[in-house]
Amino acid sequence: MVLRRMNGASPVYQLRDEVDRLVSDFFGPAAGALPARLATAVRGFPPLNAWEDGDMSYVEAEVPGVKSEDIDISVVGNLLTIRGRRNEQPAEGVVFHRQERGVGEFNRVLRLTTEIDPARVEATLTDGVLLIKLPKAESAKPKKIQVNKGG
Repeated sequence: MVLRRMNGASPVYQLRDEVDRLVSDFFGPAAGALPARLATAVRGFPPLNAWEDGDMSYVEAEVPGVKSEDIDISVVGNLLTIRGRRNEQPAEGVVFHRQERGVGEFNRVLRLTTEIDPARVEATLTDGVLLIKLPKAESAKPKKIQVNKGG
């Protein structure tokens, strides 16, 4: 799996957040808001953690407000795709002062570095956190090779 280690937020996101804060402080709260599509594209939704443990790989995604029936997960070759939709409709007559939570469709693709067994993939959604368990394929597991004594 492709993993990026970050302690805290990325410097790019920190800079963007600081610029948003400065613009918002100067022009008012609505001026600093990014359009939902742009915010989603810049930050990558849903945010992911990916790791492996022995014979299993895991991907965990934050998808608050998304129902399990609105999520589609597929594995094709070494690509894991998470698609979904957050359907939040504001009440009639609502005027947003700031809107940072994206709505609508999302699509996230993660390239896996080990071959997995797609027939045994499991996914659970608990409290807005999607956990995908990806069992490694037998061909991807380490094999002990017997060393024979030469004659």
